[in-house]
Amino acid sequence: MSQRPLKLVPQLMAILVPAVLALAVWAAWLGWDQHRDVQPDGSETGPYEAWQVIGLVLTLLAPVYWAASRRYIAGAVLGVTGGLTVAAYYDWSDDSSGLFMVGVGMVMMGSLVVTGVASAVIASVRTRADSSRQRS
Repeated sequence: MSQRPLKLVPQLMAILVPAVLALAVWAAWLGWDQHRDVQPDGSETGPYEAWQVIGLVLTLLAPVYWAASRRYIAGAVLGVTGGLTVAAYYDWSDDSSGLFMVGVGMVMMGSLVVTGVASAVIASVRTRADSSRQRS
């Protein structure tokens, strides 16, 4: 009997775990805040504060590290990017102007680039650490 299906499970988990965590982290940091702040000049800001977005990014480092340190680079990148894209689409889809898709696209492209770079750095550092341990 072939062992191939068993090898697929870790790869699938490397995508699903970061995706589900990205959805949950979005809900925890950003999903509850839907209120826009009106400034004295009448302009609106928000709904998110900088500390919320920073918290989201820092929290997402954990699932990216988890997947990238196991050399599932695609899982880290696709999982987090997919989770954030779905969360942004769901959260912003009630916008009647249709411009929410621009924001969703920016979230998708930004998270794709950032998780790609972070995953490559993590995997590279992990590979160097493993090779130096083997030499000792």
